[in-house]
Amino acid sequence: MSNKKIIAGIIGMLSLVTAIAQQKDTSKILKEVIVTGYKTVNGVGHLLEMKDGIIYAGKKTEVIIVDSLDANKAINNTRQILGRIPGLNIVETESSGFTANGIATRGLNPTQSIEMNTRQNGYNISADVYGYNEAYYIPPMEAVKRIEMVRGASSLQFGAQFGGLVNYITEDAPTDKPFQFITSQTVGSFGMYNAFTSVGGTYKKINYYGFLQQRIMDGYRPNSQQWQLSGFGKIQYTASKKINVGLEYSLLRNKIHMPGGLSDSLFNANPKASVRARNWLKSPWNIVSGYLNLNPNDNTTFSLKTTYIFSNRSLVWRNEDGGAGALDAIDSATNQYVPREVESEDMHSVATEARFAASYKLGKSKSTLAGGVRFSYGWFKRLEGGEGSTNSDFDLSITGDWEKKLNFTTTNIAPFVENIFRIGNKLTVTPGVRLEYLNSTVKGYTTDDIYKVTANKSKNRVFLLSGIGIEYKPKSNAGIYANISQAYRPIDYSQQQPFGVTSKIDPNLKDANGFNSDLGYRTTIKNYLNVDVSLFYLAYNNRIGEIVKTDPTTGLDFGYRTNIANSVHKGLEAYIEFNILKYLNQQSKQGISIFNSYSYIDAKYTSGEFNGNRVEAAAKHIERAGIIYSNKSFSSTFQVNYIGDAYGDATNVKVSDNPIAGYIPAYTVVDFSATYKINNYAIKAGVNNLGNKYYFTRRTDEYPGPGIIPAVGRSFYVGLTAKF
Repeated sequence: MSNKKIIAGIIGMLSLVTAIAQQKDTSKILKEVIVTGYKTVNGVGHLLEMKDGIIYAGKKTEVIIVDSLDANKAINNTRQILGRIPGLNIVETESSGFTANGIATRGLNPTQSIEMNTRQNGYNISADVYGYNEAYYIPPMEAVKRIEMVRGASSLQFGAQFGGLVNYITEDAPTDKPFQFITSQTVGSFGMYNAFTSVGGTYKKINYYGFLQQRIMDGYRPNSQQWQLSGFGKIQYTASKKINVGLEYSLLRNKIHMPGGLSDSLFNANPKASVRARNWLKSPWNIVSGYLNLNPNDNTTFSLKTTYIFSNRSLVWRNEDGGAGALDAIDSATNQYVPREVESEDMHSVATEARFAASYKLGKSKSTLAGGVRFSYGWFKRLEGGEGSTNSDFDLSITGDWEKKLNFTTTNIAPFVENIFRIGNKLTVTPGVRLEYLNSTVKGYTTDDIYKVTANKSKNRVFLLSGIGIEYKPKSNAGIYANISQAYRPIDYSQQQPFGVTSKIDPNLKDANGFNSDLGYRTTIKNYLNVDVSLFYLAYNNRIGEIVKTDPTTGLDFGYRTNIANSVHKGLEAYIEFNILKYLNQQSKQGISIFNSYSYIDAKYTSGEFNGNRVEAAAKHIERAGIIYSNKSFSSTFQVNYIGDAYGDATNVKVSDNPIAGYIPAYTVVDFSATYKINNYAIKAGVNNLGNKYYFTRRTDEYPGPGIIPAVGRSFYVGLTAKF
């Protein structure tokens, strides 16, 4: 959508707002009340209009209070923890090697959350938002206090992504004691053992919090062993009510044995099979963040955050030669396995965000101006195509030189501003703009057959994002919201390189652009009802994706990454939760809640060769429903998850020799979890995939494939938590 159309839409909305504002106002001026908490029902709620200097008025938001959930937090079971967010598409595998398999909204690509702006405590934790936006690390859910999500309208405050913001807020130190110790031990199916320990406290003006988590698993399939260590430390000095400073450090260490992907025939014969025994991955991840918060008076806030990420992903694998069905067998001529391929990526990025917010009188109402600037610089070194050993262990040694040796950089400067205009006591209008400057470079070489091709390119972009949000609250606990915001996604590092030995890249790739819009109604009634129903419309132009083409010389299929076409994603998102016992008696110490999270997503291409085809990985229907019982000591959740069918690529073919193409069938999975608390102890237990459903959510032409990556079958877990 052009800026002219956006501006015309803003003018139209402002005209409507002006007309409403000019109506006779018979309301009384009430004393200002500052709300500091969240209104939730069973841990699901919405963000305030303004929080920590960030404007959320007029946007579609959700807040998940993690401690209130019955879920398998030891393995970050995403569908149990985030599943009540309507329309959330989740990659469900155990073998991608990371704590987060990836999420997306509204039919976007969920792989490693590349369409999302993924943050922890307000700062980015993916490698490079515009260069390599893959989330390899998220904090363990046992250490997370709440999860905040904002749909595509978050692009003005946080960046130009289509999918929106997901922000994991870690636990805080207790303020009433100098030391607190928590330990949690969980065991489960397939050799899973998870140990989580945290400490924290407050002494005078200093508070601190830290955790360590270690998890080991044998895995659902052969060759799926995992070892992972996560850690976090935070120290904060509060000089006064007006100023505090702090420092945080996060780490991830892992070593993953990957079983490889399956062809359709192999999956249908045995979803637990593995035809790869020599695939390994490790990814040390480090994040350091420092911050300063100033509140000089009741109407003004200022914050400054600087974050440095330094990480690596190293991979040794039997690559995709021969496809997913090719056996990794000993060569009779050499009496050895074929050499594996080695890849290594070093990721560095530094980002600084300065934010301010100031409230001021405009007429009889108080308005709020919020803005800031983000500066980031990322540099990324990619080494590919090294000839590895014929061994089966984790061995990154290579023979000869790399086939590809590339260095990428991304520089981003982005000032942004939004303003809440309050008209009377019930209406807010929030226009905003964000100016993005991007500079991308690539240097190095690639090998074309036997020749080295030198790369030395630089590209600049400057683009303006604009949008507006409107919210009308006839009552304090209910509101109608509408918004429209532009979005943008530049070509990232991974899209510039072939994703498989037989795949190819369109040399004329273009950046993607478009917009998000919402129209919805939400209400929370006391402690028994939570409703949020909305319509959405997402336009995604110059969408980059993979299609299957046939080589006219060889007659073989190959993957081709290109700007497929424009796509439109539209539909309905609805969440309702009703607590029957609290409705009958609000003072009841027990609760029985029924919830339903549903979305209808019509995501189709609207131009080009595949006009009318469904967007890859976009399920039409996503429904998660359940029942929750709770009292002072015991709670349990029974949840049913239904995800509709989808396709692996834009051609919408159901069967193909290419591993990315093909049908992804619909599936239904049932989970049960329970928690019993007594004093400072808690026992947790549950069953995931109660019906032992065989299913998959991902097809891939790269690691951890190629081919179908099966989801996990029925599994059990039990754990004990103690707090001292």
